[in-house]
Amino acid sequence: MLGWKDDYAIGVALIDEQHKHLFQIGNSIYTLLEDKVLIDKYDKIIPILQDLKEYTKYHFQTEEEYMIQSRYPKFLTHKVDHDDFINKIEEVELTDIDADQEKYIREILVFVFDWILEHILKNDKLITANE
Repeated sequence: MLGWKDDYAIGVALIDEQHKHLFQIGNSIYTLLEDKVLIDKYDKIIPILQDLKEYTKYHFQTEEEYMIQSRYPKFLTHKVDHDDFINKIEEVELTDIDADQEKYIREILVFVFDWILEHILKNDKLITANE
Protein backbone atom coordinates (compact mmCIF):
# COMPACT_ATOMS: atom_id res chain seq x y z
CA MET A 1 0.00 0.00 0.00
CA LEU A 2 1.32 3.40 -0.90
CA GLY A 3 0.12 6.46 0.94
CA TRP A 4 0.13 10.00 -0.37
CA LYS A 5 2.63 12.35 1.26
CA ASP A 6 2.75 16.10 0.92
CA ASP A 7 6.29 15.64 -0.43
CA TYR A 8 4.71 14.25 -3.61
CA ALA A 9 2.75 17.45 -4.30
CA ILE A 10 3.99 19.56 -7.19
CA GLY A 11 1.92 22.58 -6.19
CA VAL A 12 -0.72 22.43 -8.91
CA ALA A 13 -3.94 21.42 -7.15
CA LEU A 14 -5.57 19.69 -10.14
CA ILE A 15 -2.47 17.66 -10.97
CA ASP A 16 -1.87 16.78 -7.32
CA GLU A 17 -5.46 15.51 -7.01
CA GLN A 18 -5.01 13.43 -10.14
CA HIS A 19 -1.79 11.99 -8.75
CA LYS A 20 -3.69 11.02 -5.59
CA HIS A 21 -6.22 9.20 -7.75
CA LEU A 22 -3.42 7.29 -9.47
CA PHE A 23 -2.24 6.23 -6.02
CA GLN A 24 -5.77 4.99 -5.31
CA ILE A 25 -5.77 2.91 -8.48
CA GLY A 26 -2.38 1.48 -7.54
CA ASN A 27 -3.69 0.70 -4.07
CA SER A 28 -6.67 -1.13 -5.56
CA ILE A 29 -4.14 -3.37 -7.37
CA TYR A 30 -2.35 -3.90 -4.05
CA THR A 31 -5.61 -4.72 -2.25
CA LEU A 32 -6.53 -7.24 -4.93
CA LEU A 33 -3.10 -8.84 -4.77
CA GLU A 34 -3.28 -9.16 -0.99
CA ASP A 35 -6.78 -10.68 -1.02
CA LYS A 36 -6.05 -14.23 0.12
CA VAL A 37 -9.71 -15.29 -0.05
CA LEU A 38 -10.16 -14.55 -3.74
CA ILE A 39 -8.37 -17.24 -5.71
CA ASP A 40 -9.24 -16.15 -9.26
CA LYS A 41 -8.41 -12.44 -9.55
CA TYR A 42 -8.59 -12.17 -13.32
CA ASP A 43 -12.10 -10.70 -13.46
CA LYS A 44 -11.12 -8.11 -10.84
CA ILE A 45 -7.80 -6.97 -12.35
CA ILE A 46 -9.21 -6.33 -15.83
CA PRO A 47 -11.41 -3.35 -14.83
CA ILE A 48 -8.61 -1.98 -12.62
CA LEU A 49 -6.21 -2.07 -15.58
CA GLN A 50 -8.84 -0.43 -17.78
CA ASP A 51 -9.33 2.30 -15.19
CA LEU A 52 -5.56 2.77 -14.92
CA LYS A 53 -5.24 3.06 -18.69
CA GLU A 54 -8.12 5.51 -19.13
CA TYR A 55 -7.38 7.65 -16.09
CA THR A 56 -3.67 7.83 -16.88
CA LYS A 57 -4.41 9.06 -20.40
CA TYR A 58 -6.76 11.68 -18.95
CA HIS A 59 -4.18 12.73 -16.36
CA PHE A 60 -1.32 12.90 -18.87
CA GLN A 61 -3.44 15.07 -21.14
CA THR A 62 -4.11 17.46 -18.25
CA GLU A 63 -0.46 17.55 -17.28
CA GLU A 64 0.70 18.05 -20.86
CA GLU A 65 -1.74 20.93 -21.39
CA TYR A 66 -0.39 22.53 -18.23
CA MET A 67 3.19 22.13 -19.46
CA ILE A 68 2.33 23.70 -22.81
CA GLN A 69 0.55 26.63 -21.15
CA SER A 70 3.44 27.22 -18.77
CA ARG A 71 5.98 26.79 -21.60
CA TYR A 72 7.77 24.00 -19.80
CA PRO A 73 11.08 23.55 -21.70
CA LYS A 74 11.32 19.78 -21.25
CA PHE A 75 7.80 19.07 -22.51
CA LEU A 76 8.78 16.65 -25.28
CA THR A 77 10.98 14.52 -23.04
CA HIS A 78 8.25 14.44 -20.44
CA LYS A 79 5.65 13.46 -23.03
CA VAL A 80 7.85 10.57 -24.18
CA ASP A 81 7.85 9.28 -20.58
CA HIS A 82 4.05 9.50 -20.55
CA ASP A 83 3.77 7.68 -23.86
CA ASP A 84 6.15 4.95 -22.65
CA PHE A 85 3.99 4.37 -19.57
CA ILE A 86 0.82 4.08 -21.65
CA ASN A 87 2.55 1.70 -24.06
CA LYS A 88 3.73 -0.50 -21.20
CA ILE A 89 0.20 -0.72 -19.76
CA GLU A 90 -1.26 -1.44 -23.18
CA GLU A 91 1.29 -4.21 -23.73
CA VAL A 92 0.05 -6.17 -20.72
CA GLU A 93 -0.98 -9.56 -22.04
CA LEU A 94 -4.22 -10.65 -20.45
CA THR A 95 -3.43 -14.29 -21.18
CA ASP A 96 -0.21 -13.93 -19.16
CA ILE A 97 -2.17 -12.52 -16.24
CA ASP A 98 -4.61 -15.40 -16.41
CA ALA A 99 -1.79 -17.96 -16.55
CA ASP A 100 0.01 -16.72 -13.41
CA GLN A 101 -2.14 -14.10 -11.72
CA GLU A 102 -0.06 -13.51 -8.58
CA LYS A 103 3.16 -13.03 -10.54
CA TYR A 104 1.78 -10.68 -13.17
CA ILE A 105 -0.40 -8.64 -10.84
CA ARG A 106 2.64 -8.16 -8.56
CA GLU A 107 4.74 -7.09 -11.57
CA ILE A 108 2.07 -4.59 -12.58
CA LEU A 109 1.87 -3.26 -9.04
CA VAL A 110 5.63 -2.79 -8.74
CA PHE A 111 5.81 -1.14 -12.15
CA VAL A 112 2.93 1.26 -11.39
CA PHE A 113 4.15 2.31 -7.94
CA ASP A 114 7.81 2.61 -8.97
CA TRP A 115 6.94 4.59 -12.07
CA ILE A 116 4.48 6.91 -10.35
CA LEU A 117 6.86 7.73 -7.50
CA GLU A 118 9.91 8.20 -9.68
CA HIS A 119 8.00 10.19 -12.28
CA ILE A 120 6.39 12.54 -9.75
CA LEU A 121 9.51 13.06 -7.65
CA LYS A 122 12.02 13.35 -10.49
CA ASN A 123 10.03 14.71 -13.44
CA ASP A 124 6.76 16.28 -12.37
CA LYS A 125 8.40 18.32 -9.60
CA LEU A 126 10.51 20.00 -12.31
CA ILE A 127 7.38 21.33 -14.03
CA THR A 128 6.80 23.85 -11.25
CA ALA A 129 10.38 24.22 -9.98
CA ASN A 130 11.08 27.32 -12.06
CA GLU A 131 7.75 29.07 -11.62
